[in-house]
Amino acid sequence: MISSLKTKERSFRSLAGTNVSAAAQSGSHIIAPVLTNNTITGDVHFLHNAHGFTFDRPHSETTQTSATRSLIFKHKTRICTEYQYVTEYNSLPGERVLLSERYTQPLILQRHRDQKEREAELRSSGEDFQQVLSSRSGDESSHLNSLFNPDGHGISPSSVILQGNSGNGKTLTVQKIMMDWASDKLYKERFAIVFHLKCKEINHIPGIKSLVEVLSYSCSLTSDEISQILQQSPEKILFIIDGFDELKLTQDIYDMSPHTDVIQKAPAEVTLCALLRGHILPESFLLVATRSTATDTLSKLLKGPQRFTEIMGFSEKGVEEYFQKFFQDEELFKRAYTFVKTNENLFTTCSIPVICWIICTTIKERFRVGADVTSVLETTTSIYVDFVSTLLKHHCQGLSQSVPNLLRSLGQLAERGMLEQQVLLDEKTVYETISDPVANPFLCKFLFKRRICQETMFSFMHLSFQEFLTALYCFILDEEESPRKLAQLISVQDCGWLEHPPRFAAVVQFAFGLLNKDVRHTLRKTLGLFVHPNTQALLKEWILKELQSDIYHYRTLFILHCLYELHEEDFVIKAMKSWNRINAYGAFFRRTDCWALLYCSQCCQCIEELSLIDCRLTSEKLMMILPALPKFKKLTLSLEDPSVSDLVELMCALTRGQTLNSLDVLVMSNVGTCSVRTADLSTSEELSRIYIQPPRRVDPAGSLQSLDLTFPRSELNNINWTKLFQIIHHNNLDALMLIPCSFSKLKKMEVRVDCLTKRWCVWTLQIIQNCPSLTELKVDAYFLLEEGIKILQRSRTRPACIMRVDGLVCHKQSQKCTHKDDKLSCNQKVMIHLSSQGCSMETLRKSLF
Repeated sequence: MISSLKTKERSFRSLAGTNVSAAAQSGSHIIAPVLTNNTITGDVHFLHNAHGFTFDRPHSETTQTSATRSLIFKHKTRICTEYQYVTEYNSLPGERVLLSERYTQPLILQRHRDQKEREAELRSSGEDFQQVLSSRSGDESSHLNSLFNPDGHGISPSSVILQGNSGNGKTLTVQKIMMDWASDKLYKERFAIVFHLKCKEINHIPGIKSLVEVLSYSCSLTSDEISQILQQSPEKILFIIDGFDELKLTQDIYDMSPHTDVIQKAPAEVTLCALLRGHILPESFLLVATRSTATDTLSKLLKGPQRFTEIMGFSEKGVEEYFQKFFQDEELFKRAYTFVKTNENLFTTCSIPVICWIICTTIKERFRVGADVTSVLETTTSIYVDFVSTLLKHHCQGLSQSVPNLLRSLGQLAERGMLEQQVLLDEKTVYETISDPVANPFLCKFLFKRRICQETMFSFMHLSFQEFLTALYCFILDEEESPRKLAQLISVQDCGWLEHPPRFAAVVQFAFGLLNKDVRHTLRKTLGLFVHPNTQALLKEWILKELQSDIYHYRTLFILHCLYELHEEDFVIKAMKSWNRINAYGAFFRRTDCWALLYCSQCCQCIEELSLIDCRLTSEKLMMILPALPKFKKLTLSLEDPSVSDLVELMCALTRGQTLNSLDVLVMSNVGTCSVRTADLSTSEELSRIYIQPPRRVDPAGSLQSLDLTFPRSELNNINWTKLFQIIHHNNLDALMLIPCSFSKLKKMEVRVDCLTKRWCVWTLQIIQNCPSLTELKVDAYFLLEEGIKILQRSRTRPACIMRVDGLVCHKQSQKCTHKDDKLSCNQKVMIHLSSQGCSMETLRKSLF
């Protein structure tokens, strides 16, 4: 063999003076690197082109002949031409997008995680899930350029396993590595040549083939040209094996005697395994991408030293970067990303690149037709159905089961795990249910250490997929079994409300999502699955019955999500008519809950009451549900530290959008562990009342505690809420004078202050004079200073208006009573009446202490 390769080398040396240029054109993109004629020194420069590819060969590479460099250049040029594009799942013939517009660096770890870590990843969602991913990143995460770096002991791996679940971006990562190497952005000094072998293609190579022949199937070089390259610097060759889990291995790989020659022939998979074992070109390097289900088989075949890496998917930063690249337009990107980030379920699944693509594609289609993404984006269930359809079509090659049977066995396994509250499933259980779990794209396989041995366990990609497949399983049974299984599921759910969260809540929500008309159409068209009418009737009758009972706390959110996932407007309208009081007291209100509430409330004309007390309703969440609030006659909201702008937005939405005869709103502010009443608005058919309480202040003395105004309802539309809240929150007494006077028909006013000072007395008397419509003014003060009482005793109101002052008489001059001794001296509770006839004082209690 060696003499043969030397003969080939001599023949290629005759090409040393050849001047090579290459150009490749695809669409409007042209790649034309140029090889300069400098063969005497062996210094070859590949000039910069329109795409930024720069092939700059170092002077030190004296081991390669000019002919070999020309062949490598030819190989790189072809890679740059073909690998710069991505063909997406829904691409029409000839449609492609640039790799740079899609590829985002995933989170790659260089270690195995233990059982506790795996369970945390599978069970968490939303912000908790992103925190789990963040805890895995940092020093543990890897970039593509560090995959072959030495470890802590200074040892570099010969083989790297790149593990990842279906749809996690293994193939796209391999494409990125190839593209970056070919354009001299990655491994420029480390690897002179990189070959890419796709196991899916190797399965279809007929007959017996040598390694050079197998390689020729995957690149533009001939077998002889590949032989010429392989003979020089084998320690600078990298083979990338993509999709090892798809390789059809036979007993031949174990029975045939090993061969070490690149031109020795055998079945393609045997030749490939000889390369993996290091029998052929042992000095070369390997990068093998595979699903987790085939990792243990691979590790037994692969030469060492080995390095294990795993693609975890996108971090929160990665999701944002992917959206930015996908939409390109900054405004569309912000709209899409902001919407998805507010939905915990969708945002969690966006860590899986293929789902991120599905969601982006769906939103982009909505933008294209001019639809409102917040109102017409598919439900969570529809995204999961699209994901299952995508995996079955593009990641399930060669499965022996039919789609219904495959999904039935997966659903049975998922249900068993749900009943036993297991997200990690033992190997025996899985093999009892699934005929070929290793080839199943929906399952992940893990190896854990158990004392002196290993244990194999399986899981679904995430707990939410296990929940979805459990719900789907109930629907794909026969016409009699399906309703029975769903009835059993509902029964377990009804008994599970003492658990937080209830075990089967998400399963039932997915079940309602599967009833959606569009989802049923997708199930029938892409998966051949039918939802029986009896099943639909059972679920709808059950939820209508639920709405007739008292609903509170977590059950409120659960039912809102069931109706949201159903997304059937006529039925939701029917259901909401029987739901008079929506109460979610004490339930943590997530952003996803906001979307569910918004959708359900917008499906009806009017609802009696909404109570969201102690629900951790932030400013962001308030803005999400704001369009729905005018639908309610009575509102009780508990906001987390609301700003002036929050209250302004709330009041504007309620007053401008309110068309009902009555409205009652109570806004509470959560400060630490306390709830403080901050704003109140109530309207009847004739009158409106506004109650506002500014932030609590210790100083200055006499600061405003609250203001309460009553006037005709028609005045509501004339309120400048921004100015009103700003003045009250800043305790600007001079500006505060303008507020009551701005209401031409003000009827009643109540003011609550710390101390009735001289200044407050003058202010209230001026209000009476400047507001001719005012008939009643009440001042409630903790302390009545002597200076204030003397002013009132010398005053009187105009006719048709009375004033009442309550508080503790304090015989102090111009100071606020704050100390214990002062309180002991202010021990007389009085009520002062002021009218056009003069002033009178009534003692209510003589001693409080």
